[in-house]
This record gives sequence, structure tokens and C-alpha cells, in this order.
Amino acid sequence: MTIRLHDTNARQIRDFVPLTAGCVSIYLCGATVQAAPHIGHIRSGLNFDIMRRWFEYRGYDVTFIRNVTDIDDKIIKKSAEQGRPWWSIGYENERAFNDGYDALGCLPPTYEPRATGHITEMVEMMRGLIERGHAYEADGNVYFDVRSYEGYLELSNQDLDDLRQPSGDNETGKRDKRDFAMWKASKPGEPSWETPWGRGRPGWHLECSAMAHKYLGSAFDIHGGGIDLIFPHHENEIAQAKAFGDAFAKYWVHNGWVTLAGEKMSKSLGNSVLVSEMVKNWRPIVLRYYLGTPHYRSMIEYSEESLRDAESAFARIEGFVQRVVEKAGPVEAAAEVPPAFAEAMDDDLGVPQALAIVHTTVRQGNSALAADDKEAAVARLAEVRAMLGVLGLDPLDPHWAGESDRGEDLHGVVDTLVRLVLDQRQSARARKDWPAADAIRDQLNQSGLVIEDSPSGPRWTLGPR
Repeated sequence: MTIRLHDTNARQIRDFVPLTAGCVSIYLCGATVQAAPHIGHIRSGLNFDIMRRWFEYRGYDVTFIRNVTDIDDKIIKKSAEQGRPWWSIGYENERAFNDGYDALGCLPPTYEPRATGHITEMVEMMRGLIERGHAYEADGNVYFDVRSYEGYLELSNQDLDDLRQPSGDNETGKRDKRDFAMWKASKPGEPSWETPWGRGRPGWHLECSAMAHKYLGSAFDIHGGGIDLIFPHHENEIAQAKAFGDAFAKYWVHNGWVTLAGEKMSKSLGNSVLVSEMVKNWRPIVLRYYLGTPHYRSMIEYSEESLRDAESAFARIEGFVQRVVEKAGPVEAAAEVPPAFAEAMDDDLGVPQALAIVHTTVRQGNSALAADDKEAAVARLAEVRAMLGVLGLDPLDPHWAGESDRGEDLHGVVDTLVRLVLDQRQSARARKDWPAADAIRDQLNQSGLVIEDSPSGPRWTLGPR
């Protein structure tokens, strides 16, 4: 058994060999909490949640760090616009992110450090870089000298002569316009912390280099994030950490975007689809299926039609699970997933190929139900639960308990009303009034209910919208 991952730095899929046998250390760039999360933000968390679950299934002890950037230019700007403390905006949105992760079934990280809690570590890193000749102070700012680090831009594969480094306001005193800020001198009314070079606040890139060093040491296995972070963020993280003396990340793994009308989903573009609104209209487990089942490196073009397709596909899985449980009672997940599922997941987390095995197993289970082969149906459900558990999509998992009913408080009322109508349909069938029976079924279907005739009588489920 060898897990293989696409390494952005190597530009190829590589065998995963951990730094410490039996252990995996992962650092994921998490939320910048200037606003509530849209589904593009949560996709990254979902992709790496599936990665973590697969490593754990394969027997690894996983340390998973997902940071919170709770101070940056955008948060300070929002603070000024709204007349609220920067920390109030950050904390409110940090909770919104965690609510989104939890709603979609992401396991909590091992640690979730905030940038502002690690100023001491940042100062230590800057001091070391200045002493080694890789950084310098100017006008209260501290900059990284990109020409001092020979490996700069290897991750993004750019040419230093053509580099256009993003810069913020008041970044004065640079020796080279391509140098980037690790520390920004304070401005009136802005949050600041004391350092040997005056009061100021951290730059975005420094935060992650310092926190990764604090929680994972000088070397760790996997650094993750969205493809938009390759440059400048991850490139600058590498420069700081390696110039400081860290080996840093062994593998770099990046997930694709969620796009809308061909553009990256972004708060700045105004085309966000907030998680808090999405879960009001779509079951969270369906959102997880929609965001988590495409390959993590692929782009997802958002549309309601594709969400409805995901809803229908998951309904077929969920319907099978419910039918077997109704017939045979609770069924525990199998101890192991089918070999073809494992092979797909080992190959760069091939979730689409693994999901095809899930659907094939569901079809086999439905055939067993139709043949009244209870033993085979139970065996297939055990396999399905094992596979869905790895993907965080097992509808029988306690996390999703009651969620499938879209309103547990109304389910009993709806069930009583539907049963009355189904009794009328059964009476029509008994007197061989087939047109009347079919008309009742069609009316129920039009109302969003799916009616299935089984040996134990008719059953109803909510169909896709």
C-alpha cells in the first residue's frame, strides 16, 4: 500500500513517504476572517478533510494544523468601514467558518492557531533572517530580500526578472521592488505590536511560516491550500522558512477553485455563495457530496443544476441505505473498503473513481434487495458504509442523524398525511382502478415525493427538488 499525491513543487504525482513512519503532519492555510465563508473557502477544508480521513483509514497518526489569519489589510479596512474593532470582525467570521466546516462534516483540526497569538514566534523568525542577511528593516518595516534566497520562485516556476510582487500601502524603503513585507510599520488607529524595529503588525506570509514552525517543527510532510495561494503566499512562505533554516514542507498539495460564470468565486468579485445561506436551501450532506466528490485538483463550476444532480445522485445512495436498514435493521460498516475503492483513493485521492465503486456497490445491493437476498444486501451496505465513512458521507453517522429528513419536527405530520393519501391509492389498486391509483401517485410525485411499492407496502421519500 502506497499513497501517491500530486506535488505542486515536483509537478508530478509522487509516492508519499512520511518523515516519521506511521505519522503524517499537515499544515493547511485556513481562513482569512474578514468576511463569512462562501462555498469556495469551505471546499478547501473539505478536500483536506477527506485527505486526513484517508490517511487515518490507512493507519497513520495525523497531526492537522489549520490556521486562522485574524489580522491583515482587509480586516483592518473592514474595521474602518464598519466602525467596529478589528478583533470583533475577525472573531465573528472565525465562528462563521467553523460553523460552515462543522455543518459540512469536517473533523476539527488538531490545532487551529490564530496569527495574533504568535507575534513572539514571528519576531524570532525575523531576527534570525536579519542576522543571516535574508531580511532588513526600513522605516519600521521588515522586508525579505528575495535575491538572497537562491531557490525563490521554484514553486510557482516564475522568472525573477519578470516578477510582479503584490505590495500594500506604505511599503516604503524597499531595496528592491520585488522584496516582500514580513512586518508592516504601524499607522495611526491601526492595531500594532511592539518589536525591536518599532510597533507594527505582521505580514500575511510571515504568519504561516512562524505557525508551521511552532506546531510542526522545522520539517513536516504536507502543506496545503488553494491554487491561488501558490504565489505569492506559498512561495514567500518557503523563502522565509528555508532561509531561516527550516526544511519546511516535503509535499505541496493544492486544490482547485469553485467558479461562477467562469470566474474564481471571490468575495471581492461579489459572486460569493455563502455557506450560511446555502445550508438553508440544501441539505449539508448534499453540499458535502457536491463539493467533496470531484477530484480535489479540478475546478467546480457552480450552478443549481449541478447541485440538483448531486442531490439526485446522493439520494440513490441514501435510498439504498434506508431500504436495507428497514429490511434488516442496523448494519455496521465493514472493517475494510473494497480493494478498487482503496486503489482509487491511494492514487492522488481519486474520489471520482472511488465514488464510482460506491455507486456500483449500491446497484449490486439494490439487485440483491429485488431478489430478496437479504444477506447479500447487508454485505453490500456494510461496504457502502465503510466507503462513505472515508468520504464523510455516511448518512447513518451520528453527525448526520436526523439531517436527512429536512425538518425532523415536520416529518411525523407529513408522514401521517401521506399515509392517508397512500391508503386511498391502495384502495384504488384493490378495486383495480388503475387510472385512479396512478393519478394519486403522479400527484404525489409532482409535490416532490417519490413513491415506491415494496413487499411490505408503499413507502415514500423526498425526491430531488
